[in-house]
Amino acid sequence: MIWRGLVLAGLLTASGLASARVTLPMLDAKQIKASCDQALAVGQARANALTTRQGNILLDWDRTAASVETAVGPIYVLAYVHPDKAVRDAGEACIVAYTQFETSLYQNEALYQRVQAVEPADAIDRKFKQDLLNAFADSGVSLPPAKRERAAAILTEIQSLSQQFARNIRENDQTLSFSGAQLAGLPATYLEQRGVEPGGTLTVGFDFPDYAPFMRSARDEGARQRYYTAFNRRGGAANLELLDRIVQLRYEYAQLHDLASFSDFVLKRRMVGGPARLERFLDEVGAVTRDAEAGDVERLRAMKAKDLGKPLEAVTLQQWDRSYYIEQYRQQTAKIDQEALRAYFPSLAVRDWILAVTEGQYSVRFVPADVPVWHEDVTYYDVVDARSGELLSGIYLDLFPRDGKYKHAAAFPVRGASRAQDRLPISVLVTNFDRQGLTQSEVETFFHEFGHGVHGVLSRTRYVSQAGTSVERDFVEAPSQMFEEWARRPESLALLQQFCSGCPQLDAEQIERLDVARRLASGMRYARQHLYASYDFALYRGKPQPAMDVWKQMTAATPYGYAPETQFPGAFSHIAGSYASGYYGYMWSEAIALDMLSAFGASVINPQVGQRFRTLILARGSERPAGEMVQDFLGRPPSNTAFFEEVRGQRSAITR
Repeated sequence: MIWRGLVLAGLLTASGLASARVTLPMLDAKQIKASCDQALAVGQARANALTTRQGNILLDWDRTAASVETAVGPIYVLAYVHPDKAVRDAGEACIVAYTQFETSLYQNEALYQRVQAVEPADAIDRKFKQDLLNAFADSGVSLPPAKRERAAAILTEIQSLSQQFARNIRENDQTLSFSGAQLAGLPATYLEQRGVEPGGTLTVGFDFPDYAPFMRSARDEGARQRYYTAFNRRGGAANLELLDRIVQLRYEYAQLHDLASFSDFVLKRRMVGGPARLERFLDEVGAVTRDAEAGDVERLRAMKAKDLGKPLEAVTLQQWDRSYYIEQYRQQTAKIDQEALRAYFPSLAVRDWILAVTEGQYSVRFVPADVPVWHEDVTYYDVVDARSGELLSGIYLDLFPRDGKYKHAAAFPVRGASRAQDRLPISVLVTNFDRQGLTQSEVETFFHEFGHGVHGVLSRTRYVSQAGTSVERDFVEAPSQMFEEWARRPESLALLQQFCSGCPQLDAEQIERLDVARRLASGMRYARQHLYASYDFALYRGKPQPAMDVWKQMTAATPYGYAPETQFPGAFSHIAGSYASGYYGYMWSEAIALDMLSAFGASVINPQVGQRFRTLILARGSERPAGEMVQDFLGRPPSNTAFFEEVRGQRSAITR
């Protein structure tokens, strides 16, 4: 999908380099509509011209794709982050219009024939040609006219429904209030930041800086249950209806292509190759996670029984207990308090630390520059090659929550690289962190999402459609998951003090305990990922079934059972969006990521290997199949050994 795009502006970088910096245009709702309409009209005219124009169709296609991306890319990200609802709404309308444009492009038989007739000059052209032919096939170019028309209508409707699904979560302004004994256990800093006086009332919403600390720390089980239930209903009943409709439409789309299920349609283009191989992978992971989870659940259930003063057989560990007792388990076993860690990891210091680690690892510099932004919290950096001084790209960071903003963490690849056009990439990192400081898992999330951004901005692909994170969906997480390791290792953690001189410093014993804490209850964590992946696969593997019915059946078989009144599928944005029949990719990618770490040896601070990774993986985008790139980087076929050690809690990030 071509979602990226920016406007070029000839400016001077903060480092004094004369160059064509790329920046996002700050558009109002009216300007978004005008820009979108014009870009799609021009794109359509250029596409029509390609059907008869002589010359290199691949290069001409790249120019056409880039021209549309230049306008649509920034509109896409503004639709998710802009403070003005009118701008967000206009952006969503543009994305639907773009979906219609893209579908018509890939259903154009004359263009399809032009691409079929291409004689590729080399392996990159050959891969690009095949990517285009796959996109034509998947959009229904070879279907009979009536089916082709129906396919286009389905894709447009799915896009619109997916946006509505995400909007219902993003714009849910419901709040909950807690007081008295319900506040027991909540950190004083958490209450102070929210203006709660002793004996007062706490009012919270569904942003993660509100929710996650509450669920980790609140002693009152009733309060945890109430918040957990509301949080897992935040999409509302409307989202369950939307998800059921999306699942039905995707099944119908697969049927148009004479395939048994949407999973058959999707997985044929992935590393996994098809449903049969995915089923085997999930079985392999499930066999490992079941035993690991069972041990974790029994340990936490014993803790709850002791808390309640009840016999073990009379106690059940509930869904709303998981975060609380995992945190208690970590505090008692590893002596690690996640909330106390915020003093060690101030948010802006962590930002600067991550920039510095990335600079050293990949031989780049991040140079802050004053450019127009959509909110005062947003910062921008030129990305410059440390050796040549060449401007490579740009990156925006939008780190803190606000009303109407995308609620999770993501990197938006709004502009793709194209060496054929001397086109520089740009990414936008969007998170919802606590302003004061981060927990251990939040630091890892920061590294993870920044890894996605780096994958985009260090891309040097020939064609924009193969840039950055346009790789197979079940590989796209691997570079970012690998980068999480830099948040755990002593050699990289030692660099944090350069950016936080007044902060308490982690010593060797604390870093060791952090590693122990990370591995505690890993069986429960991966069992949850396995459940999500299996649920996603079940929804799209066969004929459509009501999403809530499938969820209730699957969760009833877990150690916790189904949590009454919750509606988690209505808040599961991944499977309503682009991760449909693809959520397994997080575990598949992690197996690759943990294996790739072996190339760095005893220390992740290894610029030589970092440069190889930049050249062989990050710079190449999808110019080559992911499996080939990984094998070249490792010098051998990949292995799942490190991943299964991680699932069992046996893989230490501390090298000895």
